[in-house]
Amino acid sequence: MADGIQNGQAKRVSNAAIFAGCAVFVAGMVGAAYASVPLYRLFCQVTGYNGTTQRVEQYSDKILNKSIQVTFDANISPGLNWEFKPAKAVSPKIGETVQIEYSATNRSSKPTTGSAVFNVTPMEAGAYFNKVECFCFTEQTLQPGQSVQMPVVFFVDPEFATAQETKNIKTITLSYTFYPSEPSKPVAALPEGQKAGAQKTGTQNTGVGKL
Repeated sequence: MADGIQNGQAKRVSNAAIFAGCAVFVAGMVGAAYASVPLYRLFCQVTGYNGTTQRVEQYSDKILNKSIQVTFDANISPGLNWEFKPAKAVSPKIGETVQIEYSATNRSSKPTTGSAVFNVTPMEAGAYFNKVECFCFTEQTLQPGQSVQMPVVFFVDPEFATAQETKNIKTITLSYTFYPSEPSKPVAALPEGQKAGAQKTGTQNTGVGKL
């Protein structure tokens, strides 16, 4: 009987250890993803996670006689002293290209740079929400007190109207969250002596390339 009690206790301890290990692993993965905004964005774009939208380079050539309501949401991560406001809701026809504008103001006393992570809800709509132009494609740097309009040009793919997974969707919400990021730093110029050496090395490498 004593052996049975000990075995039961050992099993509970083992299960608790496995659960704790899994929890730490998941928390670490999520934390790492959010710590690196570009990595998180890439992860979402590749996997379609969290209703990630699609980026396209051309407009839709088909417009349906059916509308869809699109609402907008704006969020700021701690550490970025900005005011960020969404656009008003619109109801474009499916396939119609629309431009809306978010607005942002830097409330800090120094230039700051932000990077926007985006998603769409319901998540099933993300694959059909196409952005042609967006402020989220690049980092945004605002000077102290500066206010800017941030345009987004998008359309909802006509296939949205016939897809089985989107047949009950009446409203799509496009959401952005700005995270603080460091602006790119210029590369320091080489001293004159090192410039000559670098140029000479480059010439030699070019010669080898030609061979």
